Amino acid sequence: MQTELDKKIWLSSPHMGGAEQIYVDNAFATNWIAPLGPNVNGFEEDIEKYIGSNINAACLSSGTGAIHLALELLGVGLGDEVLCQSFTFAASANPITYLGAKPIFIDSEQETWNISPELLEKAIIDRINLGKKPKAIIAVHLYGMPYKIDEITAISRKYDIPVIEDSAEALGSVYEGVRCGSFGDISILSFNGNKIITTSGGGALLSKDKLITEKAVFLATQARDNAPHYQHSHIGYNYRMSNVLAGIGRGQMEVLPERVNARKSNFMFYKENLSSISELSFLEDPKGSSSNRWLTCVLTSSFESRERIRVALDNENIESRPLWKPMHLQPIFKNAASYTNGISEDLFKKGLCLPSGSNLEQEDLERICNIIKRNFDD
Repeated sequence: MQTELDKKIWLSSPHMGGAEQIYVDNAFATNWIAPLGPNVNGFEEDIEKYIGSNINAACLSSGTGAIHLALELLGVGLGDEVLCQSFTFAASANPITYLGAKPIFIDSEQETWNISPELLEKAIIDRINLGKKPKAIIAVHLYGMPYKIDEITAISRKYDIPVIEDSAEALGSVYEGVRCGSFGDISILSFNGNKIITTSGGGALLSKDKLITEKAVFLATQARDNAPHYQHSHIGYNYRMSNVLAGIGRGQMEVLPERVNARKSNFMFYKENLSSISELSFLEDPKGSSSNRWLTCVLTSSFESRERIRVALDNENIESRPLWKPMHLQPIFKNAASYTNGISEDLFKKGLCLPSGSNLEQEDLERICNIIKRNFDD
């Protein structure tokens, strides 16, 4: 029999709300077992209503696929350059290479850990002087923390370079009263199994321009022309979301506000119980921003301190994880151009993601904090 001490605590596990099964059962009962159907339409409407700001949504098989389509819809192609936040998961950058384009990595600023406006503008000026104006900017709301939206948007407009807003980790985050997912020329969401809500696998492409989401759906369903036979004038992809998985998403949307509140509550518990440790610090919401706290991240004083916590938790069957390793340090991108200041590298060395699931119980949080505290006792 599993004891409390043996219980596995995951970093961010799926958390069902109860209504998901109703929508999935309906898909089976009506035989809508396809990459289209009433659940897909309904899920898109649920997302649009939640995000607001006249957003249109296209549900896809992954957030990665959404970034791929966003780049293609913005005209990115062979040999083009795309400016991409370096401190992020690989899925933000990989789709650039699918199109034969080149990622140009931009380091972080300290306040939000996201793309640095200063380095972004420096990179744009430099690339233009080299005769290669970038085709797009990929900015990420890392761990749910909104990037510096006003500054990045202003730079985008100044140089006429569109922004792909990577909100894969930021559903439920808010900036100046407006939900993330509505600030980019094209925005994306992820519903992977570890996200704040999940469809087990899935994503969405968002835009205020309905023509863009219609084109995304066209490309995502193998770019089939309007003809009685199978005719194709464009290269397409199999990126549309299944009606069954969209049913899970519809059920998840019903509990999204509760999931955001639970994640924020986790953050507050960690902060209140661990802030007395001088070697630890937490990323605060800047003025105007409200992170969904998808993952609570703690910054330690050194790599050794970070590892001491991670190993101690792992020894107690508790999953934690270092912050993202910057893309400009990844072996696969070793030859890519980058504009760096050392911030993301330092964050990677010292930062740790703590268990943050919305299904964590009080005793789980207490157990985690007690283990961490023990490692700082004299």
